Amino acid sequence: MRNKAERLICRLKQMRQSSGLSQSQIAEMVGVKRQAIYDIESGRYLPNTEVALHLARHLACRVENLFSEEAPSGDRPVTMVEGAAPASPRITVARVRDRLVGYPLEGASSFGQGFRPADGLLEGDGGTVRLFEDPHRLDRAAMLLGCDPAFGILASHVSRQSADVRLSCRFASSEKALKRLAAGETHLAATHMHNTGSEQSNVTFAKKLLGKISARVIAFTTFEEGLMVAGGNPRKIRDVSDLAKKHVRMVNREPGAALRTLLDDRLALSGIPARRVSGYRTLVSNHEEGAQMVLHGLADAALGLRAVASAFGIDFVTLETVRCDIVIPNDMMEHQAVRIMLDVLQTRALRDELASLPGYDPRDTGRVIGTL
Repeated sequence: MRNKAERLICRLKQMRQSSGLSQSQIAEMVGVKRQAIYDIESGRYLPNTEVALHLARHLACRVENLFSEEAPSGDRPVTMVEGAAPASPRITVARVRDRLVGYPLEGASSFGQGFRPADGLLEGDGGTVRLFEDPHRLDRAAMLLGCDPAFGILASHVSRQSADVRLSCRFASSEKALKRLAAGETHLAATHMHNTGSEQSNVTFAKKLLGKISARVIAFTTFEEGLMVAGGNPRKIRDVSDLAKKHVRMVNREPGAALRTLLDDRLALSGIPARRVSGYRTLVSNHEEGAQMVLHGLADAALGLRAVASAFGIDFVTLETVRCDIVIPNDMMEHQAVRIMLDVLQTRALRDELASLPGYDPRDTGRVIGTL
């Protein structure tokens, strides 16, 4: 049987080095010999409570940031989204209320700058997961579904605020995100429907899809959305009416995506039937995929955000300025990760970073938009 020290995950070395301290310096501060620090970091010695508390105090962190037990092994029941086993067993896992929900780490929206780490491997029966992540840490993690690429920035600020809390973000259209929320497959969902009257469309849309679920709608940020076009806009695309021109090819988003709804509304106002738009039925799954199609000359226009077009070095035609809101069920308001996220939404640091993105405006960030 392994002893307690062998089962302990020790992060003392990383925390010490990030603070610019040597083993001798931290040993003197804590009141132990340098050899004791060496033995703790190498896993040979399990510190007592007093030493652990002194280390945490001098490193300005919590004891659990320095030491934790390895996750117990063993399979656990998991519910995969849409009920289907993915081709790859690597999955992201979220504990939503009283069950584990699995999301496949495959497909266009799962690959960015390298492979995303998995929380576990789905077993062959499609209903159990072999966890890599400590199941107790899953209690401090929340899943946010939506299609604002700035959610990665929000997640980073949450981690900086509290190292033991995680906000996991996955791409999903507004409709899909809210349907997942209604099904109990995520903690949070985001939507960015454009307003067509005096009502808040995000609130109305959420009410329609969530039914009797009580929730709050909190503003994340406002951004410009429209048409991403090639550099220099060689097709002279100025509005959706130009998509019906000869030799103009576009790529569309799936039904239920907020940008698809915006396009359909604008086409209807212009009296242009969808059949006149070349590429209307050609779908991409996210903003980045559309931008790549335009960048490589496979399309003349794609639906997306100004910030995404700027990141890919292509041009942009604004159709609408919309607000992206986060929908939070009332019973999730006291979730540790959700509380930290709400605090982060009020910080100057987050708002300054959001404001640095082309086409983004954080003036409403953190404001309560409505209740369901």
